[in-house]
Amino acid sequence: MFKYLFLSMVLGWGSSLMAQKECSLGIGVSNMDTVEQVFQLNAAQKEQLQTFHEAVGVETKLLEEERKELFKSHPQTTPEDFETLEAKRLALENKVKAVFTKYDRKFLALLNEKQYQRYLALCREVERQPIKKPGDN
Repeated sequence: MFKYLFLSMVLGWGSSLMAQKECSLGIGVSNMDTVEQVFQLNAAQKEQLQTFHEAVGVETKLLEEERKELFKSHPQTTPEDFETLEAKRLALENKVKAVFTKYDRKFLALLNEKQYQRYLALCREVERQPIKKPGDN
């Protein structure tokens, strides 16, 4: 039983990022060339996108190390241990999601109105909730 619970927690780490209902751009994990082409970014926007991509990598790497340490050091003997471990894993997962959302919002702030409208259209197409552009109410 404990092995099954552990396996489901590990698999849940990656799959839950994919199951979000928010229209995430995945800055940091998506192919940046595709993002550049879809939104027809200018040179300054491309440079900022690269900066965001690198920052996401740094922040998520730190969280991944924290997750590995959690699984390595946390007791995994009793059901209570597993419940506590799962709560801590979910907290880390939420931190990862927050990193992606933070950089998606920063990227959206760079877009002009036509580019942002393209983003909204793509979100509607895949039936996801768009992230509000910073400054929009």
